[in-house]
Amino acid sequence: MAIFGFMQDEVDRLVAAWRRERPDLDTRPLEVLSRVTRLARHLDRARRSAFAEHNLEAWEFDVLSALRRSGEPYQLSPGALLNQTLVTSGTMTNRIDRLAAKELVRREPDPADRRGVLVVLTPKGRAVVDDTLTDLLAHEQKLLAGLTDRQRDLLADLLRDLVAPFDNPE
Repeated sequence: MAIFGFMQDEVDRLVAAWRRERPDLDTRPLEVLSRVTRLARHLDRARRSAFAEHNLEAWEFDVLSALRRSGEPYQLSPGALLNQTLVTSGTMTNRIDRLAAKELVRREPDPADRRGVLVVLTPKGRAVVDDTLTDLLAHEQKLLAGLTDRQRDLLADLLRDLVAPFDNPE
């Protein structure tokens, strides 16, 4: 059933039920955030599928993509990787070890710091992350297929306004 030109979804049904049972409460947050939660589940499935097609875990893609986004020569210190992936140093050491065992990254001495190490994306790692990103974006395009370019831009702007305070707390 369409509501003002929009198809009704499961969230419309659960909000209607809560409004019937608890008319004293403002259920409008459910209309937005329940849909965000449902979309997040679909996105998680799409991402897991794209990663699985390339024999990667989400955390592996996170590390590889951080290195790839860094630009030539595709290398970062373990500390920089920590900042970008928000994990502990012990976790990062383990992740680098596992990626090195798969020959997706290698460790090299940091020429600027005799005691330091750089994590370098290998050609194999670059190919894997590039192929995975291509497939990931195809999966994500399917999730947004029902929106026009204008709607996508508007949704991106609205979500940015919603998320920015959490990313940049004062």
